[in-house]
Amino acid sequence: MTHVAVVGTGVIGASWAAHFLGRGMDVVATDPAAGAEERLRADVAAHWPTVTALGLAEGASPERLTFTADLAAAVADADFVQESGPERPEVKHELFAALDAAARPDVVLASSSSGMLPSDIALGCPDHPERVLVGHPFHPPHVVPLVEVVPGRRTAEPAVESAMAFYAGAGKKPIRLRQELPGHVANRLQAALWREAYSLVDRGVATVADIDTAISDGPGLRWSVLGPFTAQHLSGGPGGIAHVLEHLGPPTEAWWRDLGDPTLTPALVDKIVAGVAEAVGDTDPAQLAARRDAVLLAVLAAKASAP
Repeated sequence: MTHVAVVGTGVIGASWAAHFLGRGMDVVATDPAAGAEERLRADVAAHWPTVTALGLAEGASPERLTFTADLAAAVADADFVQESGPERPEVKHELFAALDAAARPDVVLASSSSGMLPSDIALGCPDHPERVLVGHPFHPPHVVPLVEVVPGRRTAEPAVESAMAFYAGAGKKPIRLRQELPGHVANRLQAALWREAYSLVDRGVATVADIDTAISDGPGLRWSVLGPFTAQHLSGGPGGIAHVLEHLGPPTEAWWRDLGDPTLTPALVDKIVAGVAEAVGDTDPAQLAARRDAVLLAVLAAKASAP
């Protein structure tokens, strides 16, 4: 698959476009917003040094990007469609009805939705719901490898297999979900951590900065290499995870029962916003993002070169 349509060119869509271009694909992008083409080309140019640092495929070039405001024309010749429109059901349904009518029947229609169920999105596709699924990236898609492939109730197996192969061929690390759930897998794991992080701030146990440090300079380092289960397995020594669960299982269950259940009251929201402002200080968000991406590139390079 070398001809990809990117539908919606906001933050996620523009990042997808840069990634696909870096993999040597032809990208046709579409977005109805005024000034969308200019913003997209500026975003791709801004992402290109990072895409280049990750390694360009043969023939990769920003010159292979074209733009049209005509959605039907954008997807007419596409081999794969990546939709990244607003997270509103009525918008998704309108978009996918148009995509269903314009794209070839065998072409996968993948949504970047971070939480909507593919079965709900497919309600907008009366003719070919079997080719609709979620292909949820992690921000920013041109850097972070993960893609969650989530089939809906009416998604056909060939569409899932095609999406998994496409993303893997595009240099991503796709995982397949066996059930559709709001938020998929990675966002639900994040939500579980955020729930306790917000509770700890609410209870005055730790500051926002302390909690960020606790993760970024603690378990987050291990998780970026092995993930939570394998990292836990190594912490058990020769006995592995069986030893950990035998000796720390009961305390862990006690911790689970003691976890917080915060509510985003105005007071807690104000506390979180003030805590982030204090932690970030005068640092420009663009500088923070640049530092994040530089470290991510180093981590990805180290993982790729590790034996």
